[in-house]
Amino acid sequence: MDMNEALSAFSALSQKTRLEVFRLLLSAGPEGMNAGEIGEALGVRQNTMSANLSVLLQAGLVRNEREGRSIRYFADLHGTRELLTFLMADCCGGHPELCALVFEAVTCRK
Repeated sequence: MDMNEALSAFSALSQKTRLEVFRLLLSAGPEGMNAGEIGEALGVRQNTMSANLSVLLQAGLVRNEREGRSIRYFADLHGTRELLTFLMADCCGGHPELCALVFEAVTCRK
């Protein structure tokens, strides 16, 4: 990921609804959610949700798959990994053991 791609991702996540959508899709896991389910969960109208999902798609943070007449959305784990790698590439001044604290705090906890 280059600087412009990272800026696009951060710009997409800088809006409250889009950040909520992204976090919801991360929580949904491999099942994803259709646009109606996302809108209902967040109390967002369909046209507003479509616009926000489009921004997240263009930023590479979300992917979609057609399912009959509807579209299912998923967090794009490749794009998410690329963004996190961009952020952490030079982390901790060459002392990876310091980064372990960051990863412990964010990895798959319930």
